[in-house]
Amino acid sequence: MQTFISLLRGINVSGQKKILMMDLKALYENLKFTDVTTFIQSGNVIFKNNEKLSDIEFAKKIEEAIYKHFDFQVPVIVRSKDEMKEIISANPFLKEENIDEKKLHVTFLSEIPSEENAMSIQSMDFSPDRFIIRNKDIYLSIPASYGETKISNAFFEKKLKVKATTRNWNTVKKLSAMASQ
Repeated sequence: MQTFISLLRGINVSGQKKILMMDLKALYENLKFTDVTTFIQSGNVIFKNNEKLSDIEFAKKIEEAIYKHFDFQVPVIVRSKDEMKEIISANPFLKEENIDEKKLHVTFLSEIPSEENAMSIQSMDFSPDRFIIRNKDIYLSIPASYGETKISNAFFEKKLKVKATTRNWNTVKKLSAMASQ
């Protein structure tokens, strides 16, 4: 039985796309996922399953169930417990001196962007905000406020042509710890 973390984009924000966590948990259980746990209201769900599906197939299955049950579309991105551990250990910003972890985020992509699309943004400068693309994840250092940065989900989705959702570093670490329990 493998453990996965699903990240839903854009639910329960400003009264939009409201989903109660107990309803979301029930939906996952109806999909035959086990040990379902939610974390905060923004759509983080840890679950176990033994189906041999890819991250994209799990995401599609969850997206379709949400649409069928709640009648709105929600992008979903899935990572395995092991992938989340790797994301944490590979954060390049943690190697920098005096880095403030409260200013770090990870943007999770639905899939690895094309090399051409990734290269098209590598040289863009958004100082003091910085990003580093690694496979299907983007590490962010945002010294001011994530809410004010130009390197948002919308930016990455437009430029990389993939779905994206972002979590702050504390949430990433907490989700990984919960998935490891």
